[in-house]
Amino acid sequence: MLQQAERQRRYTIKADDPLEPYQILDPAGNLVADESPLNDDEVLAGLWAILLGRRFDELCIKLQRRGLMVTFAPGIGQEACTVGTVMALDSSRDWFVPQYREAAGQFLHGHPLVNAFLWHMGSPIGFYIPEGLRMLPFQAGVAGHISHAVGLAWGGKLQGRDEVAVAHFGEGATSQGDFYEPMNLAGVVKAPVILFCQNNNWAISTPRALQTAAPTIAHKAVAAGIPGVFVDGNDLLAVYQVTKEAVERARRGDGPTLIEGFTYRLGIHTTADDSSRYEPAELKEQWRDRDPVLRLQRYLEKRGRWSAAIGEEMEADIAAQLDAAWKEAQAYPVSTVEESLTHVFAEMTPRLRQQLEML
Repeated sequence: MLQQAERQRRYTIKADDPLEPYQILDPAGNLVADESPLNDDEVLAGLWAILLGRRFDELCIKLQRRGLMVTFAPGIGQEACTVGTVMALDSSRDWFVPQYREAAGQFLHGHPLVNAFLWHMGSPIGFYIPEGLRMLPFQAGVAGHISHAVGLAWGGKLQGRDEVAVAHFGEGATSQGDFYEPMNLAGVVKAPVILFCQNNNWAISTPRALQTAAPTIAHKAVAAGIPGVFVDGNDLLAVYQVTKEAVERARRGDGPTLIEGFTYRLGIHTTADDSSRYEPAELKEQWRDRDPVLRLQRYLEKRGRWSAAIGEEMEADIAAQLDAAWKEAQAYPVSTVEESLTHVFAEMTPRLRQQLEML
């Protein structure tokens, strides 16, 4: 019997390797590592970027409720994932490929606030990426952009360009073929790409436990033959560190990395969703104390770099920038329903022309 068990161990792979999320800063703001990979000024800049993304999300929710925007998907509570990622990139050469909750990271990478407002107002101008900005328009669908990121990275490698691409997506995307196929290809060709899964524990109303039987999303990397990293997604310092290591690995020519940022959706799925109908209120409350904003403020306060006055100044600066960008966006002409059909091809197809006539 023991001999049979030993033989079986040799030819059977089991998903029983437990992982603990990598952490540098605990929720109380204490360092649990020897040192921080970021200095205090860099941490303050990261906190500012997180707050800008959060206040943008909160404002857009209000604007959508007033009928001034289309359905909106906020990233409240998850901002450390995208900000930590972008802080580890070189914005002059590396690509950021977002899904639809990555406002904080987009702005830090260089995306103009006014363009983000215009996108959510339905203006085609909002889809335009400024010349030289290494970013793709954010994706309203689920997982389709992962192939784009792998293609960018592989193409850059074939052309001898020293650049890395990073795609962000949720754990719901990892149930799609558009996740597995590009990840497998990336492993085969050693594309310099980082696949970052923001596991916020909910794919709309589907909880993480019903999404996959894998112990973590990071375990899925094994099938593609690439490293899988499990990190505390609410710890800006830890996200920065593991992304930095993945970027260095990609630049060396060692290929892709799958990173799972373990976080939580403190807001709603979208403005078309009522999460109180399925999400346990006590679970959300437990996660509020792990909020990346609170964690960074506690850390900086212990180091004498945070106070109510600093917070007020930061909030005033952010509010002024958002107000100016929103006013600028409102000055643009309002898009019409007809433009959604005429602004597709240089010459309209018969089907589109037929639809236009039906309006």
